[in-house]
Amino acid sequence: MKRKSGWQQQPKHRFRLSPIAAVAAGLAMLASSAAQAADAAPAPAGSASAPAADAPAEAPALDAVVVRSRNRIERLQDVPLSVSVVQGAELDRLSAYGIDAITKRAANVSWNLGNQRTSSLSIRGVGKIGQTEAQDPSVGTIVDGVNFAYNALTSSFDFVDVDTVEVTRGPQGTLLGKNTSLGVINITTRRPSFTPTADYSLEFRQRDGLFATAALGGPVVDGLLAWRGTFSVNRGQGDIVNQYNRDITYTNTDRVSGRVQFLYTPTPDFSARVAVDLQPRAGETTNGRTVFTPTPTTFSNGSVNSLATDNGTRLQRRWFTQNTGYTLADYYNVLSNDNQRPLVTGSRGAAAELNWKLAGHTLTSITAYKDYHFDAVNDEGTPFDVYRNAGGFWNDYRQVSQELRISSAAGGFLDYQGGLFLMDVHNVADYRRWWGDDAGAWFATPAQYNRLDADAAGRVLLLNSLANVKTSYNSPTGVQDIRNKSAAVFAQANWHLSEPLTVTTGLRFTREDRSNAGRSEITSNGSAPELNPSIVNGVGLGGFDSFYNTTSTAKWVLNGNVVSGALPGAVNVAPGTVALTTDTTNAALLAQANAQADAAARKYFGAANWAALTDAQKRQLADAQAIRKSQVGVLFTQRQAEGFRSTQPALVLSPTYKFNTNLTGYVSYQHGEKAGISQFVNGVSSLVKPEKTDAYELGFKSALLNKTLILNADVFLMNIKDYQQSVRVVDEYLTALNNDGTTYYTSATGNVPKVQVKGLEVDGVYGGIPNLTLRFSGAYNRAIYKEFPNAAQPVENGYSGAPAYRDISGQPLAGAPRYSFNIGADYQRPVFGGEKVFHASANLAFSSSYYSDVLLSAYSGVPKSTTVDAAVGLGSRSKSFDVSLVVKNLFNDDTVRNQTWNSYTPAIPRSVGIQFVGKL
Repeated sequence: MKRKSGWQQQPKHRFRLSPIAAVAAGLAMLASSAAQAADAAPAPAGSASAPAADAPAEAPALDAVVVRSRNRIERLQDVPLSVSVVQGAELDRLSAYGIDAITKRAANVSWNLGNQRTSSLSIRGVGKIGQTEAQDPSVGTIVDGVNFAYNALTSSFDFVDVDTVEVTRGPQGTLLGKNTSLGVINITTRRPSFTPTADYSLEFRQRDGLFATAALGGPVVDGLLAWRGTFSVNRGQGDIVNQYNRDITYTNTDRVSGRVQFLYTPTPDFSARVAVDLQPRAGETTNGRTVFTPTPTTFSNGSVNSLATDNGTRLQRRWFTQNTGYTLADYYNVLSNDNQRPLVTGSRGAAAELNWKLAGHTLTSITAYKDYHFDAVNDEGTPFDVYRNAGGFWNDYRQVSQELRISSAAGGFLDYQGGLFLMDVHNVADYRRWWGDDAGAWFATPAQYNRLDADAAGRVLLLNSLANVKTSYNSPTGVQDIRNKSAAVFAQANWHLSEPLTVTTGLRFTREDRSNAGRSEITSNGSAPELNPSIVNGVGLGGFDSFYNTTSTAKWVLNGNVVSGALPGAVNVAPGTVALTTDTTNAALLAQANAQADAAARKYFGAANWAALTDAQKRQLADAQAIRKSQVGVLFTQRQAEGFRSTQPALVLSPTYKFNTNLTGYVSYQHGEKAGISQFVNGVSSLVKPEKTDAYELGFKSALLNKTLILNADVFLMNIKDYQQSVRVVDEYLTALNNDGTTYYTSATGNVPKVQVKGLEVDGVYGGIPNLTLRFSGAYNRAIYKEFPNAAQPVENGYSGAPAYRDISGQPLAGAPRYSFNIGADYQRPVFGGEKVFHASANLAFSSSYYSDVLLSAYSGVPKSTTVDAAVGLGSRSKSFDVSLVVKNLFNDDTVRNQTWNSYTPAIPRSVGIQFVGKL
């Protein structure tokens, strides 16, 4: 069965001129702003306070588009970088308020959907892979000059009242705050102005959707102090209803946010902007939008998959069939989750930006604080009490940053910028599990279940084996206390060697200091602390150890761990027997364990002590303990992972040659590095090496057809060394624990030796047709694992005897489509004698097929997809009132984003809304 899913609905909130028309209307003001401190200027082009402009009778000069990619206002056509620009007016018309929708309007950049914490940005197909909390994003996000050092800060919020979005590809850092190895998305919101404004929008969508915004502002003290407040509410039900709790829908929205800014201009040479933003905590059900399908019955080599009917076997157990009416068809066809909870997120931030003009230079200081909270409670996908939290996550994140920058005036033989950047990140993360009353019956093997379900005492043990047990569990570690510090010095200069020839050079050195402390522990013993082992990996648990040896080889137990080889003081367990196996060399531990074993015998069987139990009763106790031990996983005491400390360079060298006023060519070399990762793998420190990128680019920027066509293109090559993603590594914990001569492996964040990406990118705008503006961008992108000898096996290779890892060198990079393009159209025409304006807008985004997981499983292929958003409306020429019909996913594209061999995520279907926009 072919399954597809589209991208998330994006409610609309404003109607404005076309992006090019808005730029043309505000060009004079921008030129004036450039003479002042760039970012402290009154409202930029496209802002609510910009002068209103009539729809042009002729196409404007499109080469007037300006950017801030190099910390100064300059023409896009003069910047020797691969840059895409999206105007806020275009985002407004089609309700593109989320980062996913924003990235669908620029070439070769994409948003890779997970939940609010695990989503990520990629540029040129690189950066998709889910990150750890201790890892820097490969693609940076800057909002109003403030760097976000955590992907979750980008994914959880609506970007409203946006002026421009700029996507800059390739390593960055010689100018843009925090260094990044793949590129930057720079979002600039509309700034305070001394022109009074009061704009609103109100949109009603299907499924009880409501999206409302208000942007208010103007002078507090004319010429001295201005303000701007932006407020938004976004609420609505999802398209899929949880059958267990119909008040929960997937994927709902529940966001309220506000931002207040003040601009202080006491003299022409000084300005200060202070901003405070807040998004109170609220819950959205992002996780759990998963439909299960039957697991294939065979592996890739044709062998039988014994797990294919595992869920079916579990659901057919008496424990789950008695008086429930629940069938396997319900598991496969509907979402029915008893313990699913919305993911709770919230954030606060503050920033102060100061600009001074001194002796032909501009001094800039940006001081910022940002925090983020995330709390997830997940379900295993059934209406049974298996998990009360099936792998939840809680974290509190905060970052403090300071940037100091000096910029010379543009022009002359040399203009330059330089500065310092400091950032301090503290992230406390807690990975959690909580088992319910049905967990023991769910996780028991068939043999264990049959023995325990045979009598009343066994069923109590089956219940108590996991009921109410809670852990801060090892994935990758229970509790992490992450501290990342960065300190950098950077400089970039433009050398104007002749009228047509400019050479840009830049250099940065960043000192990275990364540390991580963690532990993994049982936080609640549930209904039966006596079923704990006595000790695991040095963590005392207060229980006892019983062990049934099913093999023909005698085993020994030391400190609760089964090992091989003759060890002094260890307890020998003969084949086919059950024994109390606590290490006899520790007298205190032995006494405690014996007491717990005797207490368990009395509690469950009414026996005097352990020795009085029958072999069958001892076996039942051993089964219950084995179920618990298999689920609580790796435990370890508080410890410090190996830290990462290094000074990392970034550099750029880019000559630009202006052939004539309408054609500029450039060559660029960029080098960037991403810090290594201080982390644990099953309680063992496992330092990840830094990721290093060398990017080469050859491009041109042109204005054609009397400047009605802007056509920019580049070819690029990126070589990435030690790319950070999931790889197959030796499981040192399990190898040492089993001590049986076998080397065990696990998957963890590590380094792929070499990744290569090369391709072609095109960006353009055409305005040669009256009343119509067309924007287009596209990319051919060949991203491969140049050298990847230690990739994990995909699920279809899970047969017995399969190698622990495989070599996928030369295979395509996960999440990287070969082709992608998008087309935007905006049509505006005066009607009713020019008193009203009819407008229609559309955006088409296409992606070719790609693998959705790093295993490159044959079952994870996502087919090609095309999504279209469209809007049509009528408004007054003065912009005092406008009404639009907005349709997201117009043709109901249902292409999946994530699928495995036994599950997939359904698409978010077409959504229709009606929107009202006006000025007060």
